[in-house]
Amino acid sequence: MGGGGKIPYPKHVWSPAGGWYSQPGNWKANTAIMATVIVGITAGMWKLSAEREYRTKFPEEGRFFPSRYWSKQIKEHEAQKNKSITDRVVEKVTGN
Repeated sequence: MGGGGKIPYPKHVWSPAGGWYSQPGNWKANTAIMATVIVGITAGMWKLSAEREYRTKFPEEGRFFPSRYWSKQIKEHEAQKNKSITDRVVEKVTGN
């Protein structure tokens, strides 16, 4: 009986990642680089999504709507609406 000696196997495990309990010396730099890459990709996708966002119905006035702050279409719509309100006030004050 016994179970040894028939199949040769290494006494230690090697892997490209460094094994089970790896703690490479440059782990802080690697983590910072990957965090920067993830933040960059997220920011790029956020910008692309905000540029491509299209609404057929605009949000109600005074209601909390987060994408109102970054959606180009909603910003332009609200700027045009505020401009028309300002024009009406100016007309009322000047009497034209």
